[in-house]
Amino acid sequence: MGKIEGIKIQNYGVLKNITLGKTRTEQNAKALGNLVAIIGPSGNGKSTFADALGFIADCLEMGVESACDANNRGGFEKIISQGAKEPILFELYYRETSTARPITYELEIDLDKTGRPYVKRERLRQRVKSYGWPRSFMYLQEGVGYAFEGTEKDDTGQNDDGSVIGKKVDVQLSDIRRLGIVTLGAMKQYNRIEKFLNFLRSWYLCYFSPDTARKLQAAAPQEHLDRIGSNINNVAQYMYRENKKDFEKVLKEIQTKLPGIKKIEPQKFENGQMMLKFYEQGFEKPFYSQRMSDGTLKLFAYYLLLHEKNARQLVFIEEPENGLYHHYLSDLAEEMKKNVGNSFAKQLFVTTHSPFFVNALGPDDVWVLTKEVDGFSTIKRASEFAFVKELAEEGVPVGDMWYSKYFENENVEE
Repeated sequence: MGKIEGIKIQNYGVLKNITLGKTRTEQNAKALGNLVAIIGPSGNGKSTFADALGFIADCLEMGVESACDANNRGGFEKIISQGAKEPILFELYYRETSTARPITYELEIDLDKTGRPYVKRERLRQRVKSYGWPRSFMYLQEGVGYAFEGTEKDDTGQNDDGSVIGKKVDVQLSDIRRLGIVTLGAMKQYNRIEKFLNFLRSWYLCYFSPDTARKLQAAAPQEHLDRIGSNINNVAQYMYRENKKDFEKVLKEIQTKLPGIKKIEPQKFENGQMMLKFYEQGFEKPFYSQRMSDGTLKLFAYYLLLHEKNARQLVFIEEPENGLYHHYLSDLAEEMKKNVGNSFAKQLFVTTHSPFFVNALGPDDVWVLTKEVDGFSTIKRASEFAFVKELAEEGVPVGDMWYSKYFENENVEE
């Protein structure tokens, strides 16, 4: 369990300095909700924001140098903001439960003396009890620093004045291009680091591709959808194996949300492989997933993702409207809001160009990216715009405000 209540990004492409939600230094701000939708014209940074989260995930798996080159990023010099003299910085403000003390993770990435990307600074902090300044329970500067053993209940860490509570262990990493939380999180004595690392590794960034979803995969049950959705039938096979009745119940629920589909049935072959049969209205014989339309496959993948039994804690979907009829989007947005609820079990981030999708959301769910005259983007919650409250009370949905260009060149309440 757990979710991000605030994010700060500095010097990552057009995101020179943006903050969403509540952070260690922005304690009066409202925390991010369970559904966060980011809107704005093309070129304003939506894809960059999505890539920033993907970059963090890649840093976990392959180290910062390889992450800079992965996914066509083109290296550190291509992803750092033009003209930036300071390192790329990420700050995540995380809370495991509603009663847990928040944790702040800070990560700085820069070039070393040889011109190669490395982890310049990395820190984990946690507030003392429910008040006061947080203590650092992991701090690494260029791979050298300390970490505190124990769990959250032990209330350990180092204060800014240098005073220490708990068992402090000196740390020196052998590879400054790997994240310290990956190395230390593999050790049981660093329980808090391990739990936070598991949260980061639970992220799922969705780039669903209908073409890859049509390919026949090997007969191997898989618990979760991969990033491009190529293993839809493998996930169906897993769900069928784990609990056939629950899976059939999920299919019945999903089929009511797919236009033109009257029934979905699993078919198991002799080799153990699972295929899904879609019965379309007007046709007597079913179609397999390889013959379904792009839109139907995308909708099915999204709804299957929302019904995962062991859900990933953070899911990011970029532009779910691509390839979908606009009337389906409000239903999808409503289902997403219902699915994430108000607990700490799941959080969903979405970037979108669709006012139809946004119309199903509230002003607190929506963040507006705006490119300034200097070429860098700023971001504000829709509810912070002066006109939104008045128009919302009149029944005007946020998507219609956006479509009507109300958010362009408007002053934001201080």
